[in-house]
Amino acid sequence: MKKTLILSLLIASLALNHQAAAEINIGTVDMKKVFESYKKTKDAEQRISEMRNKYKKELDERMEKIKGMKDEIDKLTEETKKAELSAEKRQDKAKKRDEIANEANNMWRDIQQAQQEKEKSLADHSVRMRNGIVEEIKKIIDKNVATKGYDLVFDKSGPSLNGVNIVLHAKEAWDFTKDVVDELNKAPGASSAEDLDVAPPAAPAATTPAAKPATPKKDK
Repeated sequence: MKKTLILSLLIASLALNHQAAAEINIGTVDMKKVFESYKKTKDAEQRISEMRNKYKKELDERMEKIKGMKDEIDKLTEETKKAELSAEKRQDKAKKRDEIANEANNMWRDIQQAQQEKEKSLADHSVRMRNGIVEEIKKIIDKNVATKGYDLVFDKSGPSLNGVNIVLHAKEAWDFTKDVVDELNKAPGASSAEDLDVAPPAAPAATTPAAKPATPKKDK
């Protein structure tokens, strides 16, 4: 609301005083375009995507192991129902089945916890990466403001509260988006997970075994 009010007052002032308008040096930047065109943005997004794929692969491998354990549980359950089986052997198979079920339950809880922690970690890294890049962009814009003497700089991609861009029209001569992108991309790009702040999250803490194990449900 404040941005819209300030802009409205500015436009009204410029309309009432054409001479004053001619003296104001206005610049515009498409922040969305700058952000997407910055090579460090692309590098960081690729790194995060690689980490997410790595986590998914690890999760799939653990899920496959659980599926194998479920098959073994079902097999043992069917064997305990055989009439020709002695009471001792039936008890041994039931005990083994429950042990596997308990292990599968604990593994499933670990997977759920790890998935939540890794997704949160990736989201946090993504936010920090974005904020860091925006700060770099703002520094280059501030540099242009100082060297070119801009009085006002507007973000062409910035929407108002009703979702419409605040700047509906601006002279092409006012736009210095390309200058910002070119200067940003002159610097060396990020080349490691540490540079991009996307280090892998810590492994989840060990889960306390359930007091009373339950047989995992079969996947449909």
